[in-house]
Amino acid sequence: MSRIGRLPIEIPAGVQVSISNNEVQVKGSKGTMKRQFLPEVSIRQEENQVIVERSSDEAFARAIHGTTRAVIQNMVTGVSTGFTRELEIQGVGYRAEMNGKKLVINVGYSHPVEVDPPEGISFEADPKARTLSVSGYDKEVVGQVAADIRKIRPPEPYKGKGIRYKGEYVRRKAGKAGKTV
Repeated sequence: MSRIGRLPIEIPAGVQVSISNNEVQVKGSKGTMKRQFLPEVSIRQEENQVIVERSSDEAFARAIHGTTRAVIQNMVTGVSTGFTRELEIQGVGYRAEMNGKKLVINVGYSHPVEVDPPEGISFEADPKARTLSVSGYDKEVVGQVAADIRKIRPPEPYKGKGIRYKGEYVRRKAGKAGKTV
């Protein structure tokens, strides 16, 4: 039995879950999410809990059991409290600012890079602290948008300049002067 999969999912107040034919729809204050799950798992609701069970002990059913439960938990958490991913910008002259809902990033290119937020995503930029945050109710989309922003200028190993996740460790290398013969 999956250690994650066997745990029930608590439904907080203000969140509505409806299950029909392995399709789960979750409504909350932040938004609405709907997802179809595989028939190898059965999903049912008891009072204020969602329970995920697998149909057999086949390898694929065991593998998808915990994943299904984790995805439903992320849906419930997302529509109730939401997710945020923090990014830091390091480098002389590197900065990010908001232009309406668009995020404008200056990271050493000849032009500023503009990023439009997808549906359900919002940006916040603090130019003094050189931080920006990506917020939304879908954990997958928040993580992908943050990864796409980081990909604009990933941190380089010599001076550490670039866009990195908050708390990310960047391994530093010695330059030509550190080379020994």
